Parts: sequence; C-alpha cells; structure tokens
Amino acid sequence: MKINRLVILGVGLIGGSLAQALRRADMCNSIVGYGRNEANLNKAIELGVIDEYFLSAKDAVQDADVIVLATPLATNRALFQEITPVLKQDAVITDVGSAKACVIKDARASLGEHFSRFVPGHPIAGKEKSGVEAASANLFEKHVVILTPLPETSVHAIAQVTQLWEAACAEVITLKVEHHDEVLAATSHLPHLLAYALVDCLAKMQEREEIFRFAAGGFIDFTRIASSNPQMWHDICFSNRKSLLSVLDKFDNHINEIRTAIESDNSEKILQIFSSAKNARDKLIAERQQLNSADSEKQI
Repeated sequence: MKINRLVILGVGLIGGSLAQALRRADMCNSIVGYGRNEANLNKAIELGVIDEYFLSAKDAVQDADVIVLATPLATNRALFQEITPVLKQDAVITDVGSAKACVIKDARASLGEHFSRFVPGHPIAGKEKSGVEAASANLFEKHVVILTPLPETSVHAIAQVTQLWEAACAEVITLKVEHHDEVLAATSHLPHLLAYALVDCLAKMQEREEIFRFAAGGFIDFTRIASSNPQMWHDICFSNRKSLLSVLDKFDNHINEIRTAIESDNSEKILQIFSSAKNARDKLIAERQQLNSADSEKQI
C-alpha cells in the first residue's frame, strides 16, 4: 500500500537512505524531512532525498501517515512528546534505534493512545560515515531489519512497517525486546566500544606518531568503525548499558584468560582460542556467501 505522506525525523545516513530506497520503489507520494541542521536539509532537497522539510517536528508530522524516527536515541522522548498532540488518529510510528528497551520506554511514556501504532525497529545496516550525503538507496539490500513489536502493537501497523522495509529490499524479522538488546550489545555495541577504546589508547601513547605511521591494513580494518558518529555511539552505550556491561564483563574475563595464558607460556591455550575464533569467523563468512548466492539465484 502506497504511503501518501512519509515523515523522516532525522535525515542522515539511515533516514536519508530509507527515503531514497522508498522513492526508488515508488512507495510514497510525498517525503518530508525534519532536522535541526538546515544546511543538511537543503542538501537533502538538492539530492532529491526529500520533497520538503521543517525545522519543527510538530509541523513536520502534520497529516503524516507514517513517521520514522531516525534521530539519536537521546532525543526520542522529547520528539515523542512534541509530536503526540498533532498525530493523525491512524498514523503509524516507527524508529531505527540500535537499542529498543529505552525507545519503548520513552514511547510508552509519551505517545498515549498512539502507542499501539508504534512499531520499534532496527535496520542492521550502516557505514562509518554520517549525514545525508552518505545516504544510499542500496544501503538495506540483503540486510536484516529487526522489529520488536509488543503484545499491544497494532497488527496493521506491523504490516505497514514490514512492507515499508521490504520495499527497501531488506529482510524483516521479529525478536523480543530483551533478546534484541542482548544480541546487539554483543555484535554491534561491544565492537564499536572496543574500536574506540583501542584507537584512543594508542593515540595517547607517547609513541603515537610512530604507532600510526606503521599501522597496516589489519589495524585499519579493525578500527574502521571508530570513525562512526561519536555522539550516536555515546547515546547507544548508555541506552543499552545493562546488556553492554554484561557482555563487556564476559569479554573482560576472556581477555584475562588470554593474558594468563601468555604469562604462563600456555601456548596450547592461545592456539586453541585463536583456532576457535578463526573457525567461527570462517563459518560466518561461508554462511553469508551461501545466503547471498541463494538470493542471486532467486533473482535469475
């Protein structure tokens, strides 16, 4: 079903990419943007990402059929509170936040009778670059989008948000809120934390110039995500702190296990850990390649 008026609150990498993907799929009659950076919004107009913009979220969502929150997690509650009084009775609201329990808490506290039409979502896609100029209509292709609906979430709203993401060529799955936050803490939030921590640690060493001068491909590959938006990942750390601290404790114990093995000349233990890690990653890559190959065959 075509969306008459889609509003993107936050026209950056994710919001801009979704707008482009839906425009390519001819899913919307009108795409409206909201943000605080007018230069970025003008760029979005220039690039054909949105049709018009507002600097007020309340003004932007007037008569909106679908609203997508693609702003930092820390802004959600204020935005929910601002837009709720002017929402259409049947408006569907969703988001793209990397942590879900905190978003649902803010939505429940702010949306009132509209809460049943809020569908929490999270596209597992992105880049280390940010801003609308980094947006791409292809960003979500062959990527998963996780929805975490609640028992009271409208079936119609879930169906509409599912259709929206499928039009962007994503695979839509559903998870329970707690499970989503635990999995993402391990697979996304912890890796970003480690990348930031490693680069910051090395940058503060006395020999930093020499260290970075001789940094090879492995260092560049491992730390690529440390070029991501610091404010966004700061918000994610605190928004999903319980799950992140839990997986960080497990990682800390594992690092101490490796340290102890090195100190005690336990080469067998180190080789076992490294071999296990290699096998696990090789299996992951092989499975990804197999899935991509299967998808390609379906399209032929």
